[in-house]
Amino acid sequence: MTAGELVLSGKTKRAFALLRPPGHHAMRVVHGSRGFCTINIEAVLIEYLRKLHGGKFRCAIVDTDAHHADGTQDIYYNDPDILHISIHQDGRTLYPGTGAMDELGGPGAYGTLINLPLPPGSGDAELLYATEQLVLPLLQDFKPDLIINAAGQDNHFTDPLTNMNITAQGYARMTELLSPDVVVLEGGYSIEGALPYVNVGIILALAGLDYTGVIEPELPQKLIDNQGRLREEVVSNVGYLQEVWSRRKEKDLDLVFGDKEYVQRKRRIYYDTDNISEHQSEEIKRCPSCSGCRRVYSIAERHYGRLVKIGAVLIPWHACRNCRHEAEEAYQQLTTEEGLDHIYLHDPEGKQGDEG
Repeated sequence: MTAGELVLSGKTKRAFALLRPPGHHAMRVVHGSRGFCTINIEAVLIEYLRKLHGGKFRCAIVDTDAHHADGTQDIYYNDPDILHISIHQDGRTLYPGTGAMDELGGPGAYGTLINLPLPPGSGDAELLYATEQLVLPLLQDFKPDLIINAAGQDNHFTDPLTNMNITAQGYARMTELLSPDVVVLEGGYSIEGALPYVNVGIILALAGLDYTGVIEPELPQKLIDNQGRLREEVVSNVGYLQEVWSRRKEKDLDLVFGDKEYVQRKRRIYYDTDNISEHQSEEIKRCPSCSGCRRVYSIAERHYGRLVKIGAVLIPWHACRNCRHEAEEAYQQLTTEEGLDHIYLHDPEGKQGDEG
């Protein structure tokens, strides 16, 4: 929050928040820790800044962690003012198994979720091509007030949990190209082989200083030899997503979500860190005047067998009068339901009961 305030107030041009634990696997409904994440730190920053600016705030998150940012995607799934781009190792080969290119957002924000899965073994060439050919044009078109880089460093060639080949030089160059306002540290588990070099490269690039001397002593010769080679699969996928973005407003959403008033989503979410299994169902209203109110039911089973049941109603930013009224009625109905352990009304603008 301090980093965002400093940048938006003009007191500093850019900021790097070196935080632990990471946060991008933490979703809107949280029953425990998953992927080492409990609180979504990017979302906390964004919602804090939105409050400061009265909701008139557009933000882009570029997540370059090797793992798909499924938590941040969940939170901003139906939010048209947040552009979320995740560049990650293909989910078919790595936790959490999501982040396919057809995951593009909800009916009120279709196309503002962009997922680029990279094949295992991808390195600097793939990351920089994606940055130049996909990320930068989308940012120019979206025109955010703030750009956040969720800078996971587990895509480094020494990381023990992933299968990527990014170097400190590649990450620094990506930072230079992206020129983010705020960088937030996400994952990264090569404590000695990656983090010291990548973090120094990021800091130098943010400061506009020369980073070419930041070279890992264990850099394999094969990575040096292959730095200019680009996988055709990545070129093809970038081209596909460019097309998706350019035509997102022309898309017949009935073909994607059906023609009913409410979009239904049912999911099973596993908390690997805390061994919790969650079953979640959600209804999203398709509203022509705002992004639509939402209702969520969540049942979580913990490893010792106890069930926790949650009911929640979500009012979006800039909600229309009808959606606000419907959400407040739905919340009142929830208060009469038996068997729920927790009931929540999420109203970011705090206008409950306002008839204006």
